[in-house]
Amino acid sequence: MQQLKISEIIKLIEQKKTFEAIAPDNSFSIKINKYVPYCCTAIHDGGNLRDRLRNKIAIDDYNRWYEEDPHTGQFIDSLPITIVGLDSRFEYDLNRKPEDCIYDEAWGKQVWKRPLTPAEKQASLQKHHNFYKVIHALIKKLEELYDSCIVYDLHSYNYQRWDRTVPLFNIGTERIDSAKYETFIENWVAELSAISLTGIENQTAINDVFFGRGYNLEFITQNFSNTLVLATEIKKVYSNELTGEDYPKLIRELQQKLKRAILNNAQYFSEENTNWRSKNSVHLLDKKTDPAIVSVDKKLFKLLKGFELLAYVNPINTNSEQKRFIKNKYAKPPKFKYAPIKINPFELKQQLSTLRTQDISDVSIRELYESVINSYFDKIDLLSALGTKKFLYNSLRYFGRPSKKDLTNAEYILHLPSIPSEPKRVPFLSMDEAMGAFKNALDEYGIDCKIELSKRVISQVMVLNSKKTILIRPDAKFTRKEANALIEHEIGVHMVTTQNSSDEKLNIFNLGLPMNTMTQEGLAILSEYLSGNITLKRLKKIAFRVVITDMMCSGADFIECFNFLVNRHGVSTNDAYIIVTRIFRGGGFTKDYLYLSGFEKILKLWKADINLSPLLVGKTSMDFYNTINEMIEREIIAKPKHITKSFEHPIDYQSNEIYEYIISGLS
Repeated sequence: MQQLKISEIIKLIEQKKTFEAIAPDNSFSIKINKYVPYCCTAIHDGGNLRDRLRNKIAIDDYNRWYEEDPHTGQFIDSLPITIVGLDSRFEYDLNRKPEDCIYDEAWGKQVWKRPLTPAEKQASLQKHHNFYKVIHALIKKLEELYDSCIVYDLHSYNYQRWDRTVPLFNIGTERIDSAKYETFIENWVAELSAISLTGIENQTAINDVFFGRGYNLEFITQNFSNTLVLATEIKKVYSNELTGEDYPKLIRELQQKLKRAILNNAQYFSEENTNWRSKNSVHLLDKKTDPAIVSVDKKLFKLLKGFELLAYVNPINTNSEQKRFIKNKYAKPPKFKYAPIKINPFELKQQLSTLRTQDISDVSIRELYESVINSYFDKIDLLSALGTKKFLYNSLRYFGRPSKKDLTNAEYILHLPSIPSEPKRVPFLSMDEAMGAFKNALDEYGIDCKIELSKRVISQVMVLNSKKTILIRPDAKFTRKEANALIEHEIGVHMVTTQNSSDEKLNIFNLGLPMNTMTQEGLAILSEYLSGNITLKRLKKIAFRVVITDMMCSGADFIECFNFLVNRHGVSTNDAYIIVTRIFRGGGFTKDYLYLSGFEKILKLWKADINLSPLLVGKTSMDFYNTINEMIEREIIAKPKHITKSFEHPIDYQSNEIYEYIISGLS
C-alpha cells in the first residue's frame, strides 16, 4: 500500500478521490474505495510500537495485546471507507484526548520503565493530531456530500474480568443525542441482536459495560452536528484472553455478520437522514475490483481450466460392456475402464494451497473463492480414487446421498399412473434432424459451440464445459418432445451458463462453485418444465436415479439395481443399464440424485418469484445467491448476457393441469 503525507491524504479527500494509503509514519491506514454516507473506524486494532520506545516500554507484547482491540480492522475490511489505527494504544491512545493520550500508568500497570522525553511525547502527540486531521477532513467531506453521515466506531473488550454476564455487543450512547438518533440506535441494536455466532450467546445492550465516552466519538460529535457515531464494543469471544490464541472461525463469522449488520443499518440511516437515494444496500459497497481477487482468480483458473470431472468419470468401454452384459444374460456386472488421469493430485493440491485468498478484503468474496478451492480438494480426491472403493466414499463426502425427503419425492413420482393423453408411440427424429434442432437452438441463442457425436456419452447428450462442446451419442434416439427437452436442458441452461461464464472477466463461474450440480440440474429440469417439454417418463427417470443411488449407498450391487428397475418397474433393459451405469460409474457416483432435489429447490425459488438470472452467470450454486447478486450489483461481474428462454417466456406450463398437479405434489 502506498504511503502518503497527511496533506496528500487530505487533498485527495477534498477532491473526492478514491485511494488506499498508509500514513508516512505507519500510524494508521485509510481506505476510500467509494464515497458513501458512512465510514468505519478501528482505532485500537494495531499493536505497533516505534523502535525508539521498544526499550522503554514496561508492558510486554501479550499484556499490550490484551488491552488492544485485535481483529477489529478485519471486521470492517469489506466496507468501502475504513480508518484503522496501526499503533498500540500504549504508545498513544486515539480514544483519549490529546492531553491524556500518553499513559504513565494504565489498567493498574506502569507503562514505561523510565519517563518519556518531551521529544518522544511530542512525536506521539503529532501522530494523534495527524489522525484527527484526517478524520476531520473525511467527516467534513461526507457531510458536504450527503448532509449527514454515520460512523461505526468498533472496539473489543475483555470479559473475563467481569464477575457477571456481560453483553456480546455494547453500544455506548451517553454522549450522543439519543433523542435525535433514537430510531437509528434502536435499529443498530436490532441488527446486532440478530447476529448469531456458533456457541455464543448474544446479548446486546446499551451503556452496560461501556458508555461511549471515548475521544473518537467525542471529537466527531463536537465538530459535526449531523454525524452519528455508534461506539460499539465487541466482547472478545473470538480470542482466548488468557493465552492470546485466536479463534479463526468466529473471527470469520463476525466479519461476515458485521458486514451485513453495518450495511443494513447504514442503508436505513442513509434513506432517512441523508440525500442518498439508492434503496439497495449493496450500492453502499464499492465497485472497485480488488486486485487480490483478480490475482487469485487467474491463478486458480490456470490450475483448474482443464479439470473436468465428468470427462474422466465416464467409462471408455460403456458400449462394449453393455454387449458383454447382455451376452451374459445380465448375470455378470460390467467391468468399466477409464481414461488415464492427466493430473498429479498431490501437486495440484499443493498448488491450490498456495493461493492467497487471505489477501481478498471482502469477506463474502473471499469465502466464495475458499469454498471453490475446498470443493476442488474433494473433487481431486474423488478423481484420484477413480475405479476404486474409495471413490464412493469420496462421492458421498462431496455430493452426499438422497435424504428422506428426496426418497419421498421419488416414490411419489414413481407411484403416479400413466397419463392417458400422452401418446405411447411417437416417431423418432433422424440424427440429422436432431443435430439440426440443436444447431438451430444454438443459433437462436447466438452461441458458437461445437456439436460432436461421441460414444463416451452414457445418456444421450452431454455438455463439455471446458471444451464448449455438445456431445451426442451416435445411437441416441429422440422424439421431437425429448429433443426439445434436451435442448432446453443442455443448451438453455448448461451451454448458456458455459457461455455466460466465458464472457465474465472473472473465471470462477466457469470453473464452478461448490455443488453447482444441484443448481445446474435444478435449473435445467425447471427449463424443461417451463417450456412445456417435461414428460412423466422423464420425471420417472429422474426419480429412478434417486432410488438407485440410495440402493447403491445401502449396499445393493449393479445386478440388484438393474433387476429392480427391469423386474419391479418394467424399465427397458437399455434404459435400466444406462441409469445403473450412471450411478455405478467411477466406483459409485452419487450425484444423480441431485437432479430431483435441485429441481425441487429451484422450483421453490421460481414460485417465490425470486430472480433466477444471477444463477445463470455460470456454474453457480444457490448457497451463494446473495454473494453473486452482490457482485453483479457492484459491477465486479456482469449480468448474464444469455438468459434461458423458458425463464423469460414460459410456455403455458400452468395450463397443463396434470403436470401442474404432479409438480405441486413435490414436498
